[in-house]
Amino acid sequence: MALFGTDGVRGVVNGDLTPELAFKLGNALGRIFEGEFILIGRDTRKTGEMLEAALAAGIASSGKDVMLCGILPTPAVAMLSNRMKTEGVIISASHNPPEFNGIKVVKNGFKLPDEEERRIEKLIENEKLVDYSKVGRIKKFDEAFDIYTKEVLKMYEDLNLSGFNIAVDVANGAAYKTTPFVLEKLGAVVEVYANEPDGVNINQECGSTNMEFLAARKKEGWLGLAHDGDADRAIFLDEEGNVVHGDKILGIMALAMKREGRLKNSKVVATILSNLGLEEFLGKHGITLLRTKVGDRYVLERMLASGAFLGGERSGHVIFLDRSTTGDGLITALEILRFLKNSGEDLKSLHSSIPDYPQVMINVPVKDKSIVEDEKIKKAVEKFSKKDLRIVVRPSGTEPLIRVMVEAYDGEEAKRVAEELAEVVKEIDLERSS
Repeated sequence: MALFGTDGVRGVVNGDLTPELAFKLGNALGRIFEGEFILIGRDTRKTGEMLEAALAAGIASSGKDVMLCGILPTPAVAMLSNRMKTEGVIISASHNPPEFNGIKVVKNGFKLPDEEERRIEKLIENEKLVDYSKVGRIKKFDEAFDIYTKEVLKMYEDLNLSGFNIAVDVANGAAYKTTPFVLEKLGAVVEVYANEPDGVNINQECGSTNMEFLAARKKEGWLGLAHDGDADRAIFLDEEGNVVHGDKILGIMALAMKREGRLKNSKVVATILSNLGLEEFLGKHGITLLRTKVGDRYVLERMLASGAFLGGERSGHVIFLDRSTTGDGLITALEILRFLKNSGEDLKSLHSSIPDYPQVMINVPVKDKSIVEDEKIKKAVEKFSKKDLRIVVRPSGTEPLIRVMVEAYDGEEAKRVAEELAEVVKEIDLERSS
């Protein structure tokens, strides 16, 4: 039974992801982990309450106690897990639409390696319940919000954001309280959008995957900041409304950290989707870009293996290993704002110096993601493979999609090749399903 993808267990609720599965997963987690209790946090999806109840019951059925953190960003649960030396579970489907939900697991703040996830999958198939006298307790942990925000504020206690005007899109998600609270505590003037979660509007035409929403509302001269549903991503808008994505953030912060002596080994880790322009920019400044497969967990693994302190993805997951064990959209925002404050530079001039070659991404819905291994797709990719054209065709780790990415110096050529490859994928999917 293969349950875990690139970011935990994820699926459509009451379809792929059911309360029964959440209970079984909770029981397995309780049996495999050694701590006295397990933390649970969730985003704002209404289905999170149901899954939280089932997951908590499963953990308790194994004999472990449960601490319910309520609505909290993924990185906040990871931070608490790290500080409290225990395990944490986050119920969230991140940037996915509201019909999806997911279950992500961290141990001492770090996402689990593949081999530990495989162990959990095997335990799920063999459920074991403790005697009634040994059943765990389920308790509310209302202090979670205060502990997380105080930890972040302590990290940036010397940062004064007075003079900064920031429009924030919290995607009707888990950061609808945390990010505005911290920014205002540090002195920024903040206007918040998409901050009225109703359980079904998370990521709906807002958030870091839909920057047009914030761009249409941000005042001229203000900075814009957008999270996804669980707030492990951060994407900026500069003073003029231009998008500053994860590759640009990595470029800016690599130079900033190098100046501060924080960029260990002069290495940055990114994925196969990060732009060639970032790699060229870093190279000119004596910084090596290491690439890994898509998923912030794989970025972190490569960071730990290579001794890098900065890594991330174009999507806005950025990991500052001297600050956090995982991508944290709030910490990413504060790192950028801190550098702007200390350098006196504006965001537009900083990110404009980093090349960004045309990239076209097409998401093709499929019934079977394994078709990515089909020989017809491989031959089509080989047909277009050449030095000035970079192609990535891969299955999504979180959705029933094949993602086709083409990068080229010529945007029209990138679009043409991406569309042709997407058609090949569609044809094969149709053949397989008919």
